[in-house]
Amino acid sequence: MLPGERGGLVLSVVVGPLHGAPVVVRNPDVLHDAASTMKVAVLAALYRSGVDLDAARPVVNRFVSVAGGRFANAREWDSDPEPWLLLDGGGSASLRWLAERMITHSSNLATNICLAEVGPDAVSEVWRRAGATYSATPRGIEDYAARDAGVHNRVTAGDLVRLLRSLEPGLLALLERNTWRVDLAAGLPERARIAFKNGWFPGVRHSVGVVHPGDVQPYVIAVCYSGPLASGRGGYEDDPAARLLARISAGVWVRRRELAG
Repeated sequence: MLPGERGGLVLSVVVGPLHGAPVVVRNPDVLHDAASTMKVAVLAALYRSGVDLDAARPVVNRFVSVAGGRFANAREWDSDPEPWLLLDGGGSASLRWLAERMITHSSNLATNICLAEVGPDAVSEVWRRAGATYSATPRGIEDYAARDAGVHNRVTAGDLVRLLRSLEPGLLALLERNTWRVDLAAGLPERARIAFKNGWFPGVRHSVGVVHPGDVQPYVIAVCYSGPLASGRGGYEDDPAARLLARISAGVWVRRRELAG
């Protein structure tokens, strides 16, 4: 049973140097619904697959469910309109562009196209290689038939930290271009660099990132929140849980000399 299913809330936090043991640990192994943080594992699987990233793929909205049959994404739940414009026009896009929109604008449609390219087994290998102990990405976004059959995308704060530590520099550089500058990013000074991915829907708000302060060594931080504060809206002002994550990030920034190692 997940935190939100119990009707209460759970806050998980892991903070530490980019290379080294965590310094702050709270509920690191509690499972949360993954929301869009799972897109980082899909990104790594795609880039490590050896596929030609500049190869074009049709932009479609029909995917194979792991429970059998097919499913589609809902436009109104997607935070990125650009892939949908290509869908409307019957167009195609390179895998590289789709992967970038998956991260920089958190496109659900682009994510499912990328996941269909590599398959869930490749994403499982990403988690295994990172040393994850609990997290898994066995299905696509909005594969409700699979969810109803008990197949869930789930993460822990501890595993999200392990995932970011396992990424190649080029993938971390892509995470720095995330345009949703809320959650952890909102708690940092404007000059601070952060390579991060966040995710949200009603009852869930997560963010994981590598922060480059400039005056001390980089540190990694993951915050997963499941509970009633998460409205499911993307903006800082629209979601109390987003503001909570920002306050935690700001508190860590103040103590960065102690935490970064």
